[in-house]
Amino acid sequence: MRDIAIGVLSRETGVKVPTIRFYEEIGLMRAPARTGSNRRIYGDDDIRRLKFIRHARDLGFEVDDIRTLISLTERPQAPCAEADSIARRHLATVERRLAQLGALRDELARMVGDCCHGQVCDCRVIEVLADHGQCAGGHG
Repeated sequence: MRDIAIGVLSRETGVKVPTIRFYEEIGLMRAPARTGSNRRIYGDDDIRRLKFIRHARDLGFEVDDIRTLISLTERPQAPCAEADSIARRHLATVERRLAQLGALRDELARMVGDCCHGQVCDCRVIEVLADHGQCAGGHG
């Protein structure tokens, strides 16, 4: 096992030092070992854990879900039903957001497409923004 400083951990994982400290504060990362001069030192397990956390965050998982997923990794022989449930719930959330973004895109495209590029007093963009009732709906 190697002992590395927080800066090296940051470079190897792509996670900024303040974020690493935050993850320690909220318990996603274990409190690191310390040198005699009280400098944090990390090992290979910390690198793996932080890479796991970063990848989960990149995929949009919430901190509480990541905490649960980490706890599951500490019981490798346990069923993965809980991990699957967390991922399925997150997927459903992403699909809802995608549908909302699609509706938002459609409404913006309609609004821009209806604009005749004249004067502000006749601007379709301004009219629609001023009166939500003129929207096709589904984006709010």
